[in-house]
Amino acid sequence: MEDIEDIKVDELRRRQEAMETLNIIDVREVWEHQEYNIGGLNIPLGTVPTRLGELESMKEQEIIVYCRTGNRSGKVKKFLQQQGFSKVRNLLGGIEEYQEV
Repeated sequence: MEDIEDIKVDELRRRQEAMETLNIIDVREVWEHQEYNIGGLNIPLGTVPTRLGELESMKEQEIIVYCRTGNRSGKVKKFLQQQGFSKVRNLLGGIEEYQEV
């Protein structure tokens, strides 16, 4: 399976400002999501395998995953690709980078 290019904060912001419908998944813990988030589903890293059913309808669609720095979401990207999700993109720099721009 080919590796789709990750997404940079400026591209994501541009697409959000254009009101694009995006599949965004925050893989941080619930408390982190409550403190600050950019929308989307909150599916903490440890629960992703048991919550795959919630994502099934997005299998062929672009999915943007994010966490605090991009490490956890990078793991989720790889896992989802192994499960047959073909268009998963990791937010480079995570929420830390997003808040800085």
